[in-house]
Amino acid sequence: MSEKEAEELLLELKEKAELMVDLAYSSVLYDNKEIAEEVYELEDFVDALNEELQKLAIKDVKSGELELNEGLAIIQLGSCSEAIADAARDIADVELRDVELHPVLRESIMEADEVFVRVRVAEDSVLTDKSIGEVKLASKTGMWIIAIKRNGKWIYDPNKYMKIMEGDVLFCKGTREGMEHFIALAKGEEKEI
Repeated sequence: MSEKEAEELLLELKEKAELMVDLAYSSVLYDNKEIAEEVYELEDFVDALNEELQKLAIKDVKSGELELNEGLAIIQLGSCSEAIADAARDIADVELRDVELHPVLRESIMEADEVFVRVRVAEDSVLTDKSIGEVKLASKTGMWIIAIKRNGKWIYDPNKYMKIMEGDVLFCKGTREGMEHFIALAKGEEKEI
């Protein structure tokens, strides 16, 4: 495993773990089992990715491509991301088991400045077939796309050139004020960005 491959695997583990935490809290906050199930799906993927990273690190230590301490550091970093993913799964589990959230906890989450939204892009959405940069979502709605699920595949941290397609499931963060407008745009209910 090259240094670049190790870096890419660790970065993917980190990004997925971060996304899982956002999804898990959102599933509880919005009482959304579908989002909680996404967390479970991602957790399985993170487990497999971490296992692959560990095998490659051990193989490289055995072959002499990595020093023992380097291999251990890579394994520990991967394990930490995997532990975060496990914790996100535990949060999502609260939603899947229909555990009632304490009103104080719900209120504190609702008071957060930043919101997390999951929405499917409709065929007649003004966003369909346009790039993220072209529609200027962040500046016009206060929401930015952190991930896209397209045909069962995840696209993380999409750049401004990424086109939004019909049927894409967008995972976005942003201001509470921009949330309703953004959702209406994605669903095709509003046509003016």
